[in-house]
Amino acid sequence: MSQPQDVVIRPLTPADRQEWEMLWRDYLDFYQSTLDPAQFDHTFRRLSQPEYASMFGYVAEYEGKLVGLVNCINHDHGWHMQQVVYLQDLYVDDGARKLGIGQKLIEAVYAYADENNKANVYWTTQTSNHTARKLYDRVGRLTDFIKYQR
Repeated sequence: MSQPQDVVIRPLTPADRQEWEMLWRDYLDFYQSTLDPAQFDHTFRRLSQPEYASMFGYVAEYEGKLVGLVNCINHDHGWHMQQVVYLQDLYVDDGARKLGIGQKLIEAVYAYADENNKANVYWTTQTSNHTARKLYDRVGRLTDFIKYQR
């Protein structure tokens, strides 16, 4: 049986398109969201092109298939000289949970931020996402901010 150390975290590549889409669809289903198919193409293209500096993604590979993803956005920030990283989407397939993959994906984003002189990494989640929040409480710091949107 494979062990969690057999998990490979690596940058998203154009060859990952089909498996990435399946994972992202599962993530969107979890949040009861749907997107136009054109958005999948648009987002994947940006995430998987290293020359597109505003977005990047990592995937988790386990037993020969993709089982997790993290999609991130680099952006300027009014309180920092350096850009910050918004960890927009994090998802691990149900069949690969409990292997530490979510933490490994977040740590890869932290490493990216450190290596690329980013001021900070942040993300949001639903208050009811108790399973993910157990991880987030270990690897991050809960803030007092509440998100509003139009």
